[in-house]
Amino acid sequence: MEIKNKVIAIAGLFLSAFSFAQSDVVINVVGERKVEHATRIPIHPKVIDTNVNVVGVDYPLLALRMETQTEIDRINPATVKTSDKLAQLYHSYIKLGIGTELMPLGEFYYNSERSRKYVYGAHIKHLSSLGYINGYAPASFDRTRSMIYGGINETRWDLLGEVNYNNRGLNYYAIPVDTIARDSIAQRYSDFGMSVRYRSHIKDSAKVNYSIGATYRNFMSKKPLQDSLKDWRARENYVGVNGSVFYKLNKETYALDIDVLNNAYRYGIADTSISLLDTGLVLNNTVVSLKPTITTRLKDNRFSAKIGVDLTLDAHTKTRFYIYPLAEVKYSMFNDIFIPYVGLRGGLQQNTFRSLTMMNEFIIPNVQLENTSTAIDFYGGIKGTLSKRVNFNLSASFANVKNQALFVNDTVYANGNAFSVIYDTITSRTTLEGSVSYQMMEKLKVDGIARFYSYALLNNSYAWNLPQLEFVVRGSYDLFNKFIVNLDLKMEHGRKALLYAEEEGSFKENNQIVKDLGFIADANLSLEYRYNKRISAFVQLNNFAAQRYKRWYNAPVHGFQVMGGITFRF
Repeated sequence: MEIKNKVIAIAGLFLSAFSFAQSDVVINVVGERKVEHATRIPIHPKVIDTNVNVVGVDYPLLALRMETQTEIDRINPATVKTSDKLAQLYHSYIKLGIGTELMPLGEFYYNSERSRKYVYGAHIKHLSSLGYINGYAPASFDRTRSMIYGGINETRWDLLGEVNYNNRGLNYYAIPVDTIARDSIAQRYSDFGMSVRYRSHIKDSAKVNYSIGATYRNFMSKKPLQDSLKDWRARENYVGVNGSVFYKLNKETYALDIDVLNNAYRYGIADTSISLLDTGLVLNNTVVSLKPTITTRLKDNRFSAKIGVDLTLDAHTKTRFYIYPLAEVKYSMFNDIFIPYVGLRGGLQQNTFRSLTMMNEFIIPNVQLENTSTAIDFYGGIKGTLSKRVNFNLSASFANVKNQALFVNDTVYANGNAFSVIYDTITSRTTLEGSVSYQMMEKLKVDGIARFYSYALLNNSYAWNLPQLEFVVRGSYDLFNKFIVNLDLKMEHGRKALLYAEEEGSFKENNQIVKDLGFIADANLSLEYRYNKRISAFVQLNNFAAQRYKRWYNAPVHGFQVMGGITFRF
C-alpha cells in the first residue's frame, strides 16, 4: 500500500502543478487500483536441439571415358662452344731406333680410344746392346717387356686386369779381363705376372666403398747349362691379396687396409749341396698387415689429421708381430700457398729375389731374404705453391731401420764380379730433401730434387753403395709443337764399397776396407722433330758427359752413346 500511496501523491503533485498552468481544467481521481504480486518462474533455460534428417541422393555412374593426350616438348641438349678441341687419339704407336755399339730399339703401343666404359691396350719394348767396355769382360745386355691390360668403368664400380712378361739378359762383367767367355758369366731373369683389381666408387655417403685386388708373379733366374743341375737356379712364386674399405661420416673417413703377401723362394734342392759353397735354400715368407685409420677434415678441408696403427705379422724364419704408428697432421695456409705437415710412420717391407734384382741385377741367385722393418720414421716439412707455375717441397725425416739390404761384392760364390746381400740395422737415418718444379702449360716443364742422407749403422762403417748426396734434374721444352727437347741429369756423391783386399785408393775404418766410388754424373739429352702428327724423328744422347763412372764396385757403365730413329702413329 505504501507504493500505491506514493504513486497517488506524485500524481497529485503533478496535477497540481499542471492546474496552476491551466487554471480552467479540473481533474478528479476517484477509486484505487490493485497490483498483483510478482512471482518467480521456477524453470531453468535449456537448449532444445532439433535433428533434421537429410535425404541421401544417389548419382548413377555414367559409362563415359574421356580420352586425354599429353604432349612433352623436346629439350635440346646444351652445347658448350670452345675454340679448344680434344687432341686426336691414335690406336697404335711404333718407335724404332738404332744406336752405337749395335744397340737396337723397338717399341710398340696399342691403346683403346676415348671410351666411357672400356679401356684396353698392349705394350712391347725391346732394347739390347752388343757393345763392349774396354778392359772388361763382355758387357752385352738385352731387355724385353710386354704387357696387355683391359678394364671396365661403370658408374658404381670399375674392374682392371693386367698380364705382363719381362725378360732380362745380362753378364757379370765386373772382371778386368776381356778374354772371358760370355756364356760363363751370363744371367737371365724371366718374370711373369698378372693382377686384377675391383674397386667401388658409390657416391652415396651412407654406403661403404671398398676395393680388392690380387697379384701373382713367377720369377726365375737362368737355368744352368748342365741339365742335371736344372734345379739349381732361383725360383720364386709370389701371391698377394690386398683390400681396402672406407666409409665417410660427416667430416671423418674411417678406413681399413688389409694386405696378405706370400713369397715362396727356392734355390736348388733343400738340405742338399753341389759343392761346399753352394747349398740348397728354401724360404717361405708370409706377411699379414692390418691398417685401421681415421681421417678428419676441418676448416673447409684446410686442416687434415690422420691417425691409425699398422698391425703386421711377419711369418718368416721366425714369427714376429709388429705394431707401427700411423699419424699425420697438415694445414693449408693462404689458399694452399704453404702447407706445413708433420707425421709419424713405420712399416714392414717384404724383400723378394725379384725386388732385389730391380735394385741390383748383378746379385747372385742364392741370397738370404730378410724383411726390412722401419720401426719408426718421424717426418715433417712444408710444401706449397709460389705461383701458378711454381711449387715446392721441403722435408726432413729421422728413422730407425732394421735389416736394411746392402750389396757387397761376393768372393765366395763368385769371383768378385757378382754381389751378395747383407743386412744391417740403421740405428739413425736422417734424410733432408728439397724439390721445386716449374711448369708453363705444356711448353716448359722443369723438376729439381736434392737429397742428403746420413747413416749410423750397427755393424758396418758405411751403408755400402748408398749415396750421401743425390741431385736429380728433369726438364722438357716444346718449341712450336715441332721440336721437343728432354733433359735427364742425375748426380750422386758419397757412395762407399766394402772390399776384402786392400788396393790403391782404399782405406781402413773399424777393421773394414773401404773404397770411395767417386762422383756420378749421368746426363741424357734427346731431341724429337715432329714432321706431322703421325711421323717424327728423334736423336738421343746417352751419358753425353762421357763419364765411365762405376755404379757398382769394379763395374763401370757404358760410355757416350748416340741413338736415332723414327716414330709412327696410326
